[in-house]
Amino acid sequence: MGCLPFLFTRSRIRPSREIVSEANGEIPERQNIVLHGIQKLERALTSLRNSMRAPSTMGKGSKVVVCGSPAVGKTAILEQLLYGNHVVGAGSGGTMEDIYLGSVETDRGVKEQLRLYDTEGLQEGAEFPRHYFTIGDAFILVYSVDSIESFRRVELLKRESDTFKDKKEAIVIVLGNKGDLSDQRQVDKEMAQEWAANEKVKLWEVSVTDRNTLLEPFTQLASRLNQVQTKSPFPLPGRKSKGTPSDT
Repeated sequence: MGCLPFLFTRSRIRPSREIVSEANGEIPERQNIVLHGIQKLERALTSLRNSMRAPSTMGKGSKVVVCGSPAVGKTAILEQLLYGNHVVGAGSGGTMEDIYLGSVETDRGVKEQLRLYDTEGLQEGAEFPRHYFTIGDAFILVYSVDSIESFRRVELLKRESDTFKDKKEAIVIVLGNKGDLSDQRQVDKEMAQEWAANEKVKLWEVSVTDRNTLLEPFTQLASRLNQVQTKSPFPLPGRKSKGTPSDT
């Protein structure tokens, strides 16, 4: 297999709950945390070295917010893209509000830099933090095909994102994760695609067990972001904009 068009580095934002626990004298299991951190640092450094060997052609960076219900596999998707060695069933201990920095090759061969915000899973009734809607250039809404509730949450997130479009235009794509769990499916594939068509968003069913299913969505997303950023606000020479009077 050739080199994949994904080069990622990663940084972690410490959740406020960890800081509060330490202030209260509740020290977590340091040995496990340190070992886990060292392993991830080594992999991040490897990714960074690879990214330094990448071609210099690079588009402007974009902020991509990944959101959805708990346990739909948001972190697993990003970990599989980042390291390619995610172990199915291995618990991540809950989302740790990570930010992934990645370089994704578009369909035109340009490297688009993405800052991927791995957000905390939304419990029932919880509101998605509004500041993400103001900073995001794109949103990846994730549900699990074995949970109809997680799909309903994606529907709600899409409606919420629409209310901010007047203030900030953003690209939205949807990933139906755990596509390999066909015997546990609760979200009908045709129904989901029909909803996506009505909402004018692209939807892919993916599985972290097959990394190839993740490549197309992220490549297309990077390509669309690059198109938006390279679009000139000025008309090309020799063209007349609508409403421009002709010379007499």
